[in-house]
Amino acid sequence: MSTRRNVYFFYKKSPEMKDKVSSLYDLAKIHGFNIVTDFHKANVIASIGGDGAFLQAVRKTGYRDDCLYVGISTLDSPSLYCDFHIDHTEQMAEAMTNEQVEVRRYPTIEVTIDDQTSFYCLNEFSIRSAIIKTLVLDVFIDDFHFETFRGDGIVVATPTGSTAYNKSLRGSIVDPLLPCMQVSEMASLNNNRYRTLGSSFILGSERKLTLVVVQDGNDHPTMGMDNEALSIQQVDKIDIKLSGKIIKTVKLKDNSFWEKVKRTFL
Repeated sequence: MSTRRNVYFFYKKSPEMKDKVSSLYDLAKIHGFNIVTDFHKANVIASIGGDGAFLQAVRKTGYRDDCLYVGISTLDSPSLYCDFHIDHTEQMAEAMTNEQVEVRRYPTIEVTIDDQTSFYCLNEFSIRSAIIKTLVLDVFIDDFHFETFRGDGIVVATPTGSTAYNKSLRGSIVDPLLPCMQVSEMASLNNNRYRTLGSSFILGSERKLTLVVVQDGNDHPTMGMDNEALSIQQVDKIDIKLSGKIIKTVKLKDNSFWEKVKRTFL
């Protein structure tokens, strides 16, 4: 943190939030940080809100891998991306002053639609039926046809995203030190005629996942990237792989990923 002094604050520009953020501006100035209004000039980007705000901050600032992201929560509930709380400015000041912070590195996935449009996800990519009809996807792993999926949809999650949508689908929680992605099914159809794996599976860092939409009248699926809907109307093929972009975040030394998982779910 000592060599990173240009801070950009990302938050919802409401009157209530502006009042809360004013104390952070004062704290930053006291400790020698420069507040910038252009995130391109920042080497520290602080999101203020919750996990959703953190995901938006990373997306809206271009998934920068040359700066540090800091999550500052305004919520009462536990947060997986935010190590600090806006009401605990003394804790933030002590952490910055006494170097009680570490850098945590989160992998991201890269999603390419029809060999044209590409984007990144920090949590997950999801595809699901937009109508009351089974979505049919041919699933390929490294160009090998693995299965034909029939059901509501599929979620492809990063290790950190494994605690979100993926977990609600009974997927596994994955240590973020493992560079991988997890594929989980939504309400798959399994009977004497149709069969899918029926459980989530994990792909290593060198694997490529390809989803081909079977054009049977359900060729306008709903797609999501983290907590935002994708505006593309029609899709034939989706390629997903672990990207080279690593999101670096600031964490407290005594607040590991697994401590957060225990605090949030147990």
